Amino acid sequence: MDYLNTARNDDHLQFDVMVVGEALIDVVTKVDSIVEHPGGSPANVAYGLGRLGVSTALLTAIGPDSRGDSIESHLHEAGVTLLPGARSLARTASASAVIEADGSASYVFDIAWDPAPSVPTYVPKILHTGSIATFLSPGAGVVRSLIEQAHDDCMVTYDPNIRPALLGSHSEAKAIFEDLVPLTDVVKLSDEDAKWLYPQKSLDDTAAHILGLGTGLTVITRGGDGSQFSTRATSISIPAVKCTVADTIGAGDSYMSALIFGFLSRGIDGFTPAVLEKLGHTAAAAAAITVQRPGANPPTLAELNNLFDMA
Repeated sequence: MDYLNTARNDDHLQFDVMVVGEALIDVVTKVDSIVEHPGGSPANVAYGLGRLGVSTALLTAIGPDSRGDSIESHLHEAGVTLLPGARSLARTASASAVIEADGSASYVFDIAWDPAPSVPTYVPKILHTGSIATFLSPGAGVVRSLIEQAHDDCMVTYDPNIRPALLGSHSEAKAIFEDLVPLTDVVKLSDEDAKWLYPQKSLDDTAAHILGLGTGLTVITRGGDGSQFSTRATSISIPAVKCTVADTIGAGDSYMSALIFGFLSRGIDGFTPAVLEKLGHTAAAAAAITVQRPGANPPTLAELNNLFDMA
């Protein structure tokens, strides 16, 4: 099936960014409470982009239930368009997160990924995907076909957001990841993702390896230790913004949203050191705002600007 038609005449259907991937409900368990938040890494990225004022659409799969209603309402609050065919599952997926004393989260998933083959007839400026959607069948095949058709006509960004409990063998997951990388322009992953994929490599060697597979920019986040931006020509480190952590849910997704926001406005300068510095500081600021409050709650553009004004 031709998942993506490059007709660009339907201006009323155009979005700057199309995000492809799962949307689910995070069931967050703490010592004294259980709270549900809309989540899923791709949905979080889409929501974060909407909060930053970016014209964004999400291609996903949810159920015809109250949790699906909650996700749709949540996305609409940020101005994100849920693309047709989203209500394709029997029930909306969930991820049960247990929050530890240091704010870190561990997950148990109840998820299916089977998006309907119904997509818009345009190419966005940026297509973003990642997480469970790129690994879990049958939907992973839909995602790969979409990226394959789009990558010559738009920027493609990818965050594998590794969830070992939902993957097959290590070799199978690594093969899927390495098959997608050549179709991308940017790969962003956490240090935990990098160590799981390449346990024998240093972060520098992992970045070089991923670049060698064909992407143009690798970003490795290291939590409170900042992040590393690498191209074939340069590598720079960006410090994290010091803050008090409520929990880390959605921090990486907020970081990804801010990166994409930066890519849309960087112009023709490419991935020069100065551009990478600006991208990195903006993304780090977005993540810092997110971890200071519970759940996947990324900043608005006004909040992000305010943080820089106070710096």
